[in-house]
Amino acid sequence: MIDFGFDKLALIGAVALVVIGPEKLPRVARTVGHLIGKAQRYVADVKAEVNRSIELEELKKMKTQFEDAARTVEQSVTNEIHSTTAELDRSWQQATADMTALPGEPSGSATAAPPVPEYRHPKKNWRLKRGATPQWYKQRHGIRAKALSGAARVARFRPPRASA
Repeated sequence: MIDFGFDKLALIGAVALVVIGPEKLPRVARTVGHLIGKAQRYVADVKAEVNRSIELEELKKMKTQFEDAARTVEQSVTNEIHSTTAELDRSWQQATADMTALPGEPSGSATAAPPVPEYRHPKKNWRLKRGATPQWYKQRHGIRAKALSGAARVARFRPPRASA
């Protein structure tokens, strides 16, 4: 960058004072200060953007490395599971073959599993609401056991017609 020492800045200030004049110098200095501030902010924004892009690239590299590691772990676990299940199947086949090949033992005596009991429905209607008051009490005291619609109630309690 450009190296400005105190002596060079003093020389630039003296020349500016002579060229611009003492009346306009404060306004020009303020404008130059604003422009330098804007330039510094712009440079800082550019630096921050470059740093963000570098960090983003590093994060992408880390992400791919992590995904590769996860894939290899998944493959190794799947291979171990497959080999274990194959070994278990082989030993199961061998054990069942040894059981059926025992001489002098009738087939299905002690090795047969007990039958699984069949499901029986409890024969209860769970959707039916059961009240706490017994049915005989409701009948004796005249409590309605069944709900009637309005039209059915009117028809039930309508006085009988006189025949003509």
